[in-house]
Amino acid sequence: MLQVWALEGIPEVVAGDDLVALIAQSAGDTLADGDIVVVTSKIVSKAEGRSVDADDREDAITRETVRVVATREHPGGRTRIVQNRLGMVSAAAGVDASNTPEGTILLLPVDPDASARALAAGLREALGVHVGVIVTDTLGRAWREGQTDAAIGAGGVHVFEDLRGGTDAEGRPLVVTMPCAADEIASAADLVKGKAARLPVAVVRGRADLVGDLDLPGARTIVRPLERDMFRLGTLEAYADGFAAGAASSAQKD
Repeated sequence: MLQVWALEGIPEVVAGDDLVALIAQSAGDTLADGDIVVVTSKIVSKAEGRSVDADDREDAITRETVRVVATREHPGGRTRIVQNRLGMVSAAAGVDASNTPEGTILLLPVDPDASARALAAGLREALGVHVGVIVTDTLGRAWREGQTDAAIGAGGVHVFEDLRGGTDAEGRPLVVTMPCAADEIASAADLVKGKAARLPVAVVRGRADLVGDLDLPGARTIVRPLERDMFRLGTLEAYADGFAAGAASSAQKD
């Protein structure tokens, strides 16, 4: 049986705070071996001092961007879908203005996998329980409205559940089935954390099979390599590139 609940009593996090101590104090003796602690990236960024002035938002997005996927102008301004330095494709490179002190914005953690591993190691030592940690952020999805939480960092957790080589309920072989368990855990935790309830940490119990060594591959491995990404550009951008390539080819033939 899967159980999911939010930890209460975690105060507003500021730069330099010890997240291990704050989470351990909130959890008390409620954590058990095999639990997965799911932490909103905002408090990781706050503790790591990843706050900048809100006036620098557009510049911050540019600095965090390594590749522009799509840009759209609209009555409310401009939306940029980009690949950030962590390899993730998202709106505004993950630069966030929600649930931040007035006049500030937050950048994503420098290395979410390293942050997750440090939290997992710290909680294991402080509480004496074999737990994993997933760090999450809110992302949109191609082809679908709305947002959901996804894993951007993982420590001591198998991010994939590899079912390839097994069989389905009808006995047919599974060839490509590899659920992203870390994203599923992140989404489940978001149901109890909410977006405005000031509950930035949740616990998922019932998937101890996903908890393992601290040196397991992190959430960075979830990002699909560019050479296998069939949708690496927005529609208009892909059309413009194709049109330009066609025009250049025609010019060479002339």
